[in-house]
Amino acid sequence: MIKKLHELISNCDALIIGAGAGLSAAAGFEYDGERFRENFWEFELKYKFHDMYSGGFYPYKTLEEKWAFWSKSIFLNRYTNPPKPLYDMLRKIVDGKNYFVITTNVDHCFQKAGFDKSRLFYTQGDYGLFQCSVPCHDKTYDNERIIREMIAKQKDCKIPSDLIPICPRCGSPMEMNLRSDDSFVEDEGWHRAAKNYHDFLVANLQKPYAKILFLELGVGLNTPVIIKYPFQRMTSECENAFYVCVNAEIGRIPKDIQERSLCIQSDLFDVINELSGRAENSR
Repeated sequence: MIKKLHELISNCDALIIGAGAGLSAAAGFEYDGERFRENFWEFELKYKFHDMYSGGFYPYKTLEEKWAFWSKSIFLNRYTNPPKPLYDMLRKIVDGKNYFVITTNVDHCFQKAGFDKSRLFYTQGDYGLFQCSVPCHDKTYDNERIIREMIAKQKDCKIPSDLIPICPRCGSPMEMNLRSDDSFVEDEGWHRAAKNYHDFLVANLQKPYAKILFLELGVGLNTPVIIKYPFQRMTSECENAFYVCVNAEIGRIPKDIQERSLCIQSDLFDVINELSGRAENSR
């Protein structure tokens, strides 16, 4: 099946990659286990949660406590590189291809690996951005400097009060730019990326006889309406399109595209690693 996928990537005229949380997990960005305990042992002792997901939803009593946790989580999952070079291998696979990436991940791994920024659409936000919690306006703010300062100055699972991020316009607390409800800010960069994605789809899906490959990597069923269902629908509507799903768990494939689909139920790192080797050998 890896050989078949390599042939599909090599021969397609347009490659649309949809990436979910499973891709970053395969790269080593795990939110529990040893990685969690090594970085959050103080929080685990104090608050009794055992993974970063739970820590993100914990009802902290103060903003000083909340931002102590979130600053470490943001730094670890946004400003450090994944333990495994999966994204670097994936970039080498798409080098020279007519590609676009849509992802629900917020860890910026594609851009850190050298993917073309104009070919990326982060639909659910970015750990590296703050927004007003109200929100009173639709601008976002880079947070790397203050995140690093929070980490350097936190003590006993708290940051100093003067480091709590405040909206410069209305004075409300800031939040991460992550889509969790209708307060999510779609800033200028978000709309530009959305337009780039739309334009790429229109330009390529309307080309007669163009071979389109929808490659879904590590996408689960938490938010299937963003990547999975649209990929399957566009494959159905475009007779020259092919749909590939790579994941540890494979969902149901619609009957009308089963003959133009390939499902690989395997470890994502192993799949990308083998594809990378095949790509190198074919150059």
